[in-house]
Amino acid sequence: MQKKLLLIINPVSGMRLGTLYAPKIITTLSSAGYDVFVMMTIKRGDAKIWAKEYGEDFDIIVACGGDGTFNEVVAGNLEGAKKPLGYIPCGSTNDFAASIGLSPDIPTAAQNIACGTEHFFDAGIFGERPFTYVASFGAFTRTSYTTSQSFKNIIGHLAYIVEGGLDLRNLKPEFTSIKANGEIHEGNYIFGAVSNSTSLGGVLTISPDFVDMNDGKFEAMLIKHPENLQQLNKIIRAVTTKQYIDCDMIEFFSAAELNVLKNPSGGWSLDGEFESGKDNVFIKNLGSAIKLIF
Repeated sequence: MQKKLLLIINPVSGMRLGTLYAPKIITTLSSAGYDVFVMMTIKRGDAKIWAKEYGEDFDIIVACGGDGTFNEVVAGNLEGAKKPLGYIPCGSTNDFAASIGLSPDIPTAAQNIACGTEHFFDAGIFGERPFTYVASFGAFTRTSYTTSQSFKNIIGHLAYIVEGGLDLRNLKPEFTSIKANGEIHEGNYIFGAVSNSTSLGGVLTISPDFVDMNDGKFEAMLIKHPENLQQLNKIIRAVTTKQYIDCDMIEFFSAAELNVLKNPSGGWSLDGEFESGKDNVFIKNLGSAIKLIF
């Protein structure tokens, strides 16, 4: 008996390559013995609903799109049948895919699913909302969900940097208080992230030496608001060299669970999608929650 595969394609992700390569993807997966059923998203939230409502009927669910599409499939799957997943990355930044080494070549990514093995990765939950690899606030965060898709399609990562730069000219620090590992981290921050990734928006990167994506813990980074040029230069040097631990303007630590005591006024981005958040929200690591085939 052939295995059944649900292929969820976001036709507007990135350069819309998911639609272009759909016949090749289907042929590759079908040749590997899968009975492929295709669904094209029309609006935000479709992928989550379909993964949750129809996942029980399939042996594997494959997301073809960007990190936002994969986020929705993961969220729906966690609330549903918890089936094995596949990911064919074709978005603008593909942070999660880059962090775990998925091929950026779409036919190759499809072939890797067809003949792949299981790998486990942590996920997270922000209040009641699941996320795949990052919950962030502050600089560049608003950019991820306000930059137009067409602009992202044209210049990719630079869309985040250019649009983020416009925000930085009027950047205001976010007062935030977070409790983790029995300690309170509180102050005015220009950026904060709770992540399970080596790449954040294609702008910030974390050395793989500090990131284990299946250890039950997040890496948290809080960048303090600089009050003078010397402090700003410290931040720039730490970010460009990835020496976060040695910089007194950056708080960098690992934690399995965090309590956001005071929510940043500008809200959060969960895998590039807006979340308003509120005071006293728990962010919890869901160990080995993602079973990915590649």
